[in-house]
Amino acid sequence: MSSNAKLADYRAALTLPSMRLSVLASLLGRMPIAMVSMSLLLFARQELGAFGVASLISGGNLIGVALGAVAQGRMQDRLGPTKPLLIASAGLIVFTAAELLAVSAQATPVLLVALSVGIGLSQPNVGSASRALWPRVLTDPHQRQAAYSYEAISQEVFFILGPGIAGALIALPWHGTGVVVAVAVMAFGAVAFALTPTVRAWGPEREQSKASLLGPLAAPGMRTLALGALGFGLAIGFVEVAVQAAAIRSGAPSAGGLLLSLWAITSVLVGVFYSLRPVPRPLGLRLPALLGLFGVFIGLMSLPGELIGLGAVMLVAGSMLAPQSATHSVLIETVAPRQMAGEAFAWVITAVTLGLLGRPVDLRPAGGRLGPLTGVRGRGCRRGRDRRAAADAAPYDPAAGHGGSRAVRTGYREPMKIGLVSATMAEPRRTSARTHLV
Repeated sequence: MSSNAKLADYRAALTLPSMRLSVLASLLGRMPIAMVSMSLLLFARQELGAFGVASLISGGNLIGVALGAVAQGRMQDRLGPTKPLLIASAGLIVFTAAELLAVSAQATPVLLVALSVGIGLSQPNVGSASRALWPRVLTDPHQRQAAYSYEAISQEVFFILGPGIAGALIALPWHGTGVVVAVAVMAFGAVAFALTPTVRAWGPEREQSKASLLGPLAAPGMRTLALGALGFGLAIGFVEVAVQAAAIRSGAPSAGGLLLSLWAITSVLVGVFYSLRPVPRPLGLRLPALLGLFGVFIGLMSLPGELIGLGAVMLVAGSMLAPQSATHSVLIETVAPRQMAGEAFAWVITAVTLGLLGRPVDLRPAGGRLGPLTGVRGRGCRRGRDRRAAADAAPYDPAAGHGGSRAVRTGYREPMKIGLVSATMAEPRRTSARTHLV
C-alpha cells in the first residue's frame, strides 16, 4: 500500500462511531507502557539502595513483556481479545501487589526478578489488539494508513512521556506510587477496551490455518520486518542511556528527560506529514531507508560538544520515530496473514522490546557487597551506602588516606566533551590527593 492518507482520513477513522470508546480505552491502556518498567526501576532503587538489583528487576519486566506480547497476541487471534485481556489484567494486579510487598520486605533478588517477569508477562497487550482491530472496521486503505499513523504517533509519545511521569511520581512520599498509578491506569484501560462492543464482537477466527510454531514469523517478509524492528529498538535503547549519561556528565542530570522529550515533538509533527506523503514511494524500500537514516542521525549525536547542540540533533533524529512505527503496521498487512494480525503486531513489539534490552546498563552497585544475580542485598547495600556517605562527610586526612569527598580524594574531573560517545565511554581523570591539594 503506497497510497497517501489525508487529514480527512484521520478524522474519519478516529470519529468512527463504533471506534470512539475503543480509541479512548486504548489510549488509557497503552499510556503507561513505558511507565511500568521505569517505575519498578526507581521504586526498587529507592527501597533496596541497589541499582544492580533494580536494573535486573526492570530488565526482567521487559523480558516478560517481550514473551507475553507474543503469547497474548496468539491468544487474541484464536479467541478474540476480550478474554485474554481480562485474564492478563487480573494477573497484572496480582503480580504487581506481590512485587510491591516483596520489594518492601527486601526479598531475595531471585524472587524480585521472577515477580517482575510475571508483571511483564501479564501486561495487557492492548497495543496489538488495537492495531489489529482497524482492518476489521475500516475498508478504505487511506483511512487504515491514517489509523496506523495515529497508533504509531501516540505510542511514541507514551514511550517518551512515560519515564518522565515515573520520575516525577518517585518524588512523592511513597516511592511505589508510580508503580501503582501505572498499573491501575493500564488495567483499567485494558478492561474498558476489552468490554467495548466493537472488541467484544471480535470473536474467534473461523479460518484457523495450520501454521508452524513460529506463527507469522514463518513468512520471510515478517522475519525481515521483525529484524528491522529489532534494530529500531537497539537504536532507541542506546540513545536513552547515552543521553542521560551526557546530561549527568555535563552537570545537569535533570536535562536528560528534557532532551528525550524533544523526540516526541518532531515525531508527532513529522509522523502526520509523513503519512500524507510517504517516501520512498515503494513500500518495500521504506523500512531500510528510514532505519538507515535514523542510524545516520544517531551517529551525528556524537559530534556536538554542548547539550544545546545535542538537543538540536535529537530534534532531527526524532523525525524518524513515528514514520518507522507506522511503516511497521502498514507492512504487516502485506507480509502477515490476516488471521494472525494480532500475533504479527505482537512480534514487532517483542522485537523492539528485545532491542531495548540491548542498551548499556550500569550494573554497579550503589554500595555494599555483591550478592546473588550480580546484585546486592538491600540491607547490606544500605549499610555500605551509609558508610560511604559518612566517609565523604568526614574531613580528608592525608596521613590516614581516608575521609573527604570523592573529588578531594581522587581529583575527579568531569570530561569537557558532552557528545554521546564521550559521555558513555570517557573515563574520569584521576590525580593524587597531594597534587590536587597543592
